Amino acid sequence: MQVPRARTFMAVMVAFFVVQPRPAGAADDKKRAEREALKASLMQVLQREPLNASRVAVHMLSLDDGSVVFSHNADELLNPASNVKLVTSAAALATLGSEHRFETDFLLEPESDGIKAKTLYVRGKGDPSITTERLFGMTGDLFHTGLREVQDIVVDDSWFDAERTPSGYDQEDTDRAYMAPTGALSLNWNAVGVYLRAGDSLGSKGVVELEPASDYFVVESTLTTGDKRARRFSVASDAAGAQQKILVRGQVPQGGGAMSVWKKIDNPPMYFGQTLKQLLVARGIKVKGKVKPGVTPPRSRLVYTATSDTFDLILKKLNKVSSNFIAEMLLKSMGAESRGAPGSFAKGLDVVEEFLARDVGIPRGTYVMKNGSGLNDTNRFSATQFDKLLRYMYERFPLAPEYLSSLGIAGKDGTLKYRFDGTDAVGRLRAKTGTLENVSALSGYVQAAGGEKFIFSMMVNDYPGRSGPVVRGLDALGTAVASVGSTQGPGRAVAALASEEKPSSPMAEVSSRVKTYLALTSQRDPRNIGFLRTAWRSEKDPAVRAVVAEGLYQSNPQDYLGVRTLLDSYSAGSEVYGRLRGVARELSVEVPGLGSLVELAANGNAEALSRVVELAGASTGDVPAEGEMTEGLGAVARTAPEELVQALRGASDRDRDAAVLLLSRGLVQAAEAEHPFWKSLRKSMGAADPKLADFARGLEGTLSRQIAEAKAPKPAVPPPGAAVAAPGAPKATAESRPGG
Repeated sequence: MQVPRARTFMAVMVAFFVVQPRPAGAADDKKRAEREALKASLMQVLQREPLNASRVAVHMLSLDDGSVVFSHNADELLNPASNVKLVTSAAALATLGSEHRFETDFLLEPESDGIKAKTLYVRGKGDPSITTERLFGMTGDLFHTGLREVQDIVVDDSWFDAERTPSGYDQEDTDRAYMAPTGALSLNWNAVGVYLRAGDSLGSKGVVELEPASDYFVVESTLTTGDKRARRFSVASDAAGAQQKILVRGQVPQGGGAMSVWKKIDNPPMYFGQTLKQLLVARGIKVKGKVKPGVTPPRSRLVYTATSDTFDLILKKLNKVSSNFIAEMLLKSMGAESRGAPGSFAKGLDVVEEFLARDVGIPRGTYVMKNGSGLNDTNRFSATQFDKLLRYMYERFPLAPEYLSSLGIAGKDGTLKYRFDGTDAVGRLRAKTGTLENVSALSGYVQAAGGEKFIFSMMVNDYPGRSGPVVRGLDALGTAVASVGSTQGPGRAVAALASEEKPSSPMAEVSSRVKTYLALTSQRDPRNIGFLRTAWRSEKDPAVRAVVAEGLYQSNPQDYLGVRTLLDSYSAGSEVYGRLRGVARELSVEVPGLGSLVELAANGNAEALSRVVELAGASTGDVPAEGEMTEGLGAVARTAPEELVQALRGASDRDRDAAVLLLSRGLVQAAEAEHPFWKSLRKSMGAADPKLADFARGLEGTLSRQIAEAKAPKPAVPPPGAAVAAPGAPKATAESRPGG
């Protein structure tokens, strides 16, 4: 019996080794089929509007086997927007290390007894993470060293050079917080919070408060209290030597609660020093003299050093929320640490380029990098280069955990918190977004449903129209990759996303749902955000989604993602604005969403301004809609006049003509000879840019003519049955008619 058993065992072993390769072949066939399905799905997305009318670069590779999965114009150099932060953060992590801490030194003159000091020197070393709360903690530590009185405070900003902003920032003249300058001594991302609320009664003066408050600021306000619809205001921040001027105008609604906006400041060390002065006094340390810039003497005595969190935590703040300020601060910090103080943008860029060439294998001269944040039309990279960087960082274990954890997680946090909802990408995809005018990008990592890990880089430049469809296209590409190996598969995932863009509900049902969401919007309650976010994900009709997006914005107007959702959801076409005008007539309300877009435009939001001008063009012939747009453009012209000129300049002829006509009516209604719009228009007429000056002069002429026509006496219209004057007979006017 032993021989048959041995023969049986040998037969089994032979069979095992003979058939063993077959499953591997089957697995290879399955993998090839999945790859082909993925490629087909990706091409399907790229052939849809508006990606088919844009410059698009896509590169994807497998981390499991290193193979290129998909490539489309992958070597073309495009504007990557904030995807440049992937480069800046990688170089900073490799250069500074994950345990690096930024220091801020507090020193006294050598002869000081430590209780009463003639001068307190504060020497900054580029900490990008100091907030008012942290600074107050520092004053507590100074108090516990025994310090009780200071004559003067000297702020030492010499760790960085005097150049505050890098290339690209000069392309945009704005006071928005994302344009904040750098400084070796910086506070609150070099931005200030301006909080507004209504006064005690209708028509009374509005309340303006700053966070933090200090002698650095000079506030000029004409803010007044209006009715519940009066939520159109503007806040401007202008340099005023060693101080900052905050100008507030417009109206806020009675009973509407506090509203806030953040604006950049222009003198970082003085902002830091004046705030420190106020906090020292609050902590019990007298400050008798002034805050002034200067350099710390070599013999000064160090009494306290404040240290930041470790760099890995700061890295998360950079990439998850896409902080331009931190990116540019890191560029100078790399320059100072590696090339010596003072840190400069040029030194920092040299460190980055050396890292890319020496470590990553991307030679100098094969790309263009002029700043660390990706702001405006300044940088050029290819999708292949981004994937090479992402692969390098993934394969360097000491760097990989911190680098990957700094990226936004689809559907979970950061700038991806509200993207990819309901898809296989949620929780599986980590990436950095990039958004500029006519630029959208997404690059990062994803582990597909089947387990395979991929790297991808996708950039879209020069797309026509709104950014919303482009973002959906990028999300469709990412979802297709994440769906590899799932039961749904890339094809069905892409088809499901495409089906969401078409209206599917009858108008009666749309009106009913809109009425429900308008009631929630009117509450302006942040507790509704979770519900509204789920509703926005699940609603298929684009008109209803636009109303839900307005609800998200009104529930927290300071949330960037809520603003982004509204701008991406609201369009001037018939599927959204056209249908919502019909809903407004049926419900006897203002067109849903329009007021929020006007509010954003009146606050200077460039994309909202462009959208309002588009809506003006779409309202032509609809008398109630024209009336609303006239009022809205009048409000925008008052509080964001310079931005409105730029929006009109960039609009299509059709939209511009319609908007200018309605604007002229709004200016007639205002009846103000010194309306802020005229002052801004005269400023543009004298601009250094000859094209802007020519446009402004033409706009001034058109508006003046239309206003004159609007004010001109109109011929009398005879009542039915009245005799009509014969040709050539004198025409009755308001002055010549009886009783006229």
